[in-house]
Amino acid sequence: MLRQRLDARTVSFLITDFTGASVVRLGAAGTVETDEPARRIALPGTLYDEVIRTQQSATELFDDGRTVRVIAPVTNRGDAIGLLELFLDSEPDTAAMREIGETAHALAYIVIANRSFTDVYQWGRRTSPLSLAAEIQHRLLPSSLACEAAQFTVAGALEPADHVGGDTFDYVIDRDTVQLSVTDAMGHDVDAALLATLAVGALRRARRAGGDLVEQAGQAHQAMLEHGRQSYVTGQLLRISLLDGTNEFINAGHPWPLRLRHGKVEQLRVDIDMPFGFRFPHRYHVQRLDLQPGDRLVMVTDGMLERSASGVDLSDLIERTSDLHPREAARTMIARVVASNDGHLQDDATIMCLDWHGVGQSRRHADTGADLSDASPSPTPPF
Repeated sequence: MLRQRLDARTVSFLITDFTGASVVRLGAAGTVETDEPARRIALPGTLYDEVIRTQQSATELFDDGRTVRVIAPVTNRGDAIGLLELFLDSEPDTAAMREIGETAHALAYIVIANRSFTDVYQWGRRTSPLSLAAEIQHRLLPSSLACEAAQFTVAGALEPADHVGGDTFDYVIDRDTVQLSVTDAMGHDVDAALLATLAVGALRRARRAGGDLVEQAGQAHQAMLEHGRQSYVTGQLLRISLLDGTNEFINAGHPWPLRLRHGKVEQLRVDIDMPFGFRFPHRYHVQRLDLQPGDRLVMVTDGMLERSASGVDLSDLIERTSDLHPREAARTMIARVVASNDGHLQDDATIMCLDWHGVGQSRRHADTGADLSDASPSPTPPF
């Protein structure tokens, strides 16, 4: 439709890969190219990267000096799915750019609606083959790695180790809460992936049945006792009310979270309960995190902190990425840890980044997460 209305030479969709460091062209309008392997286009230093990072459409004069290239973000609620690229014979006017941007946003909904029925999008996101353990691990993650609502923005990123370590992260929005979890299963490869499946399955089952955090933690613990073969999983559970901002938190043997407030990072030295599956009499305690509007909360697994990642000052990196969208901040921090390990992780590196805007928010920017605060203090549903 765009090719016809704007008399474009070509219009094509590029999808971001699992790492967020490259895109893959699925094909021009009217075609889908799925030849093996997918052709990876690295993002750093490109106009593609700028558009994904800023979530603003951009134009440039192409190599021949006459053709104009237009790139628009294909994004829904902070989930940067990919890019729409057009080649035109002349510079588009304001109306054409608006139409391109709106069409790109609509394309995001089309992809979301259709990705449950096809492997085409999964193929495009795999620029390198996944092991069986990594395949299991990826299927445990939420379908969208980032989400925006009036009260918060959340994004997660995971980089598997050479021998998958069983990390996962999850989030869900209920009627009046947002819930987050980060887990790290003992061991490596398929054994760790199966333990992660037990833990995530038990947590989701309890959560969807209406269980509170203690019930969720208890069911994850029981699942590990019954089926975990004397192994264990560490984890953190967080639930925040979208009505009044109060929160509940459980730490099951996991590294302390970090909070960025007024430009400074602080470790939140919460009490630590036993991991799920640890055979020692104990109970899980609900705590409160000191979380105020404007804070950024960062939850990590030990792969972000281990000795081989010691070249990365995580607190300093959180401070230096404070102006980035949580999606871009999480990707930047993961990329730095991977680089410090020369591209070969000994343990999975996982991060969840939550920006808490507060319950006074009544509007949001669906793509960039820009602060569009309204004077009205009344709470707003997340949808």
